[in-house]
Amino acid sequence: MAMDMLRQLAGSPLPATFRTPAEIDQVKLLRAAGLVIALTPASSNPQTPSGIGDAAQVLAITEKGREELASFSLPGDPPPMPRARAPWWKTMLGARDHSRRDM
Repeated sequence: MAMDMLRQLAGSPLPATFRTPAEIDQVKLLRAAGLVIALTPASSNPQTPSGIGDAAQVLAITEKGREELASFSLPGDPPPMPRARAPWWKTMLGARDHSRRDM
């Protein structure tokens, strides 16, 4: 499953290279969905500009990929980390501005 590969990539150093046809297909799916930035072999010419033939190389996980990882969990996984909130001082400034408008 492509999401399993995305989870694997999130815990691995990048760039990562994959050589089996099944792995290359998963990388292509992740790239097509906009979840990773990757170099994959073209169907007509498997030689890529970087010199890697018949291999896919994942360079980075996109912001969309990280959001997808945060929302995806399996039974037994720890709950996802809460999204970052605004710093306390911005919250206080916003509350102060609302109270001034109410006057």
